[in-house]
Amino acid sequence: MKVLHLDKNHPLLIQQLKSAGFENDENYASSKKEIEKIISEYHGIVIRSRFKIDQQFINAASQLQFIARVGAGLESIDIPYAETKGIKLFSAPEGNRNAVGEHTIGMLLSLFNKLNKANSEVHRGHWNREANRGVELEGKTVGIIGYGNMGKAFAKNLKGFDCKVICFDIKPNVGNENALQVTLEELQEEADVLSLHTPWTPLTNKMIDAAFIAKFKKSFWLINTARGKSVVTSHLVEALKNGKVLGAGLDVLEYEKSSFETLFTDNDMPDVLKELLTLDNVLISPHIAGWTHESKIKLAQTIVDKITHNFRI
Repeated sequence: MKVLHLDKNHPLLIQQLKSAGFENDENYASSKKEIEKIISEYHGIVIRSRFKIDQQFINAASQLQFIARVGAGLESIDIPYAETKGIKLFSAPEGNRNAVGEHTIGMLLSLFNKLNKANSEVHRGHWNREANRGVELEGKTVGIIGYGNMGKAFAKNLKGFDCKVICFDIKPNVGNENALQVTLEELQEEADVLSLHTPWTPLTNKMIDAAFIAKFKKSFWLINTARGKSVVTSHLVEALKNGKVLGAGLDVLEYEKSSFETLFTDNDMPDVLKELLTLDNVLISPHIAGWTHESKIKLAQTIVDKITHNFRI
């Protein structure tokens, strides 16, 4: 069984597939069009987010039996069409869920305690104690939207902070000992913090807009380590300015390309993003919540295990 690797991953992925009897080729530079000319030779591909796997690509992959994405989501793949061709789809949300959970905690605590703002001021020679008085997580209500692998990992990491954790998900009965499942209306009524852990779907696209924000009873803190296009940036900036959103921790941005590797298709930065970057109650990281040294190993191992479990050679 021939496997084409389209993105670099931890070496264990290729090493273990080779030991299991798979033939592995690597191509990290050719364009999608060039890959389509040779993909008919392969039975499997391993990819992160280099390009979209659309109907044209799938039609060219006449022998393809599986697509493995070394990451949490499969939104870059035409899932319904792949399934009509009998192609198995593998992803690895188990591999980086703890990394995302810890990163979310880090962003929340940094915002609550103004760590980045205070650090920047001290480096500039300012020792402002009262202006950097923090807020405690204890006693707050943390609302999680999307209670799958990532949401559950974040809730688990909140144990010990003595805060109330509630969750909303479109699937029923996903709450557990770490979070009480509630309706969206109940979450908007109670939450002091909103953390997003949803995939990018038609339901979540531009979900956090002015109308959604206005339905929260209290001013709240927003953390997004999920997908950037779930938040309307211009509406968030307005809410940050008027105090409805007290602060935002963003690991993802509306303007990211689907590859996640670069922020812009050109050098023209939107004005609203320029304004977002000036706000000192906003913390931004470059889509690295699940991007730890440990998760690189876990992601690769998860994909190997799923491939070898489904295909015995």
